[in-house]
Order: sequence, then C-alpha cells, then structure tokens
Amino acid sequence: MRIVLALLLILSAALQSLAVDWLIYGNARFGYRMEVPPGLEWGREADNGDGIALRAGATRLAIYGGYDVGADFEAMARAARDALTADGWALSYEAVTPSWASFSGTMGARILYKRLTRLCESTAYAGFDLVYSRVDRAEVDPAVDRMVRSLRPDPAC
Repeated sequence: MRIVLALLLILSAALQSLAVDWLIYGNARFGYRMEVPPGLEWGREADNGDGIALRAGATRLAIYGGYDVGADFEAMARAARDALTADGWALSYEAVTPSWASFSGTMGARILYKRLTRLCESTAYAGFDLVYSRVDRAEVDPAVDRMVRSLRPDPAC
C-alpha cells in the first residue's frame, strides 16, 4: 500500500510540474481563456482588447475574439476557411459545427491550425491561429490538442 501511495504522489508531482509550464491567457473583453504552451514570447495585448500574439522562432500564435456577422457561426467559420484558401493555404482538414470549427493546412514549409469556438454570448467567438514550420512539427503538434481543449468561455459564462 505504501508503494502505491508513493507512486501516486510521484505521479501527482510530475503532472503538476507539467501543468506549471503552460500559462493561461484570459481575455476580459470577450470572456474566454486558453492554455498557452511554454517557450512562446508573449506580445502586448491588442489595443482593442480582442487578443494577443505570441511567437518563438518560426512559430506564431494569435489568440483572439470577435463577433460573427449576422450571428451565424457556421457561415462565419466557412468565410474564415475561404479566406485561408484565398491566402494560399492548402487545407487538409476542416470541420465546422454549430459551436466550433477547425482548419488545418500547409503553405510551402509552413503548417497552419485554426480553431474557432462559439462563446456564451450568441454572437461572440474566440479563436487561435497557430502557424509553424514543418521542421518543428514533432514538437508543436502534440500541443495543438491541449490548446484546442483549453480554448473555452470563462467559467462565469
């Protein structure tokens, strides 16, 4: 029993140390939050308070909020997809639902992952755009799932 307890304490400490490396960005204007992986340099929050840009080498992360025009989240998400393809991104993955949307693709040696999530206010959304080099894929890809899961409305919503 002591061995099991000791192993649980070690596992708990290891998991807590992993969680400490990630920071939380919270946005008061739109009422959302997201976990941010370690190693990114934080920029200033946008003057209008809608989000923040972070970077590390060739990796760029933009976290932002906005309002969907006409309160049609799915149409707004499809318009975002169309803008990506117009900009030259070759999309290899897309999923659009009434409450979230995700897109992924490449342009040359760069990889893009875009996530949009409807917030509590029916016309507001939060999102992030992560752009990184194929060279960094093995390091960055595992973080995407955690970022996706963590992008959500503030608990008070």
